[in-house]
Amino acid sequence: MLKMRALGRHRIGKVESKPAVHRSGRRLGGRRGSIRKRSAAKLFGLPLWEISKGPDLEHGERRGHARAIFAVGDIADGVIALGAISRGVIAIGGISMGIFTLGGIAIGLATAVGGVAAAPFAIGGVALGIATVGGVAVGPQSWRLPSSRAVRGAVLRRKVRHHRHGT
Repeated sequence: MLKMRALGRHRIGKVESKPAVHRSGRRLGGRRGSIRKRSAAKLFGLPLWEISKGPDLEHGERRGHARAIFAVGDIADGVIALGAISRGVIAIGGISMGIFTLGGIAIGLATAVGGVAAAPFAIGGVALGIATVGGVAVGPQSWRLPSSRAVRGAVLRRKVRHHRHGT
């Protein structure tokens, strides 16, 4: 079993080390289409800002991972983090985790806003927490938002009522 795992890791490593090539023969990844920029100034041992986007196959990175006070990247870790996957005090991204979060899937220690949001104070399509607002709101203090169909129906009923009474 261990031999099979080692063989699998070896094969995956070989595939990942080969440059990605489009069927047209053009090489994908590498330095082209990727960004790596970092501040020279540091605060608490972290760069002040870093931008890290796209693959950098020369350095063996499939995704840009930014680690700084203000981090922007495919994966971002920082006080303020923006990325597909972001972790920080303020995190904004597809999947975000932190104290104050905004994202498709947002998990926060204080607040979360997103499609799926989980935090003490959460707002989202699906909201989980202590005080929640959303289409599906779960928690001790929950407020369910009406569906767009219900809102349209109420507006139409109001128009019909005004039309009948001549107002």
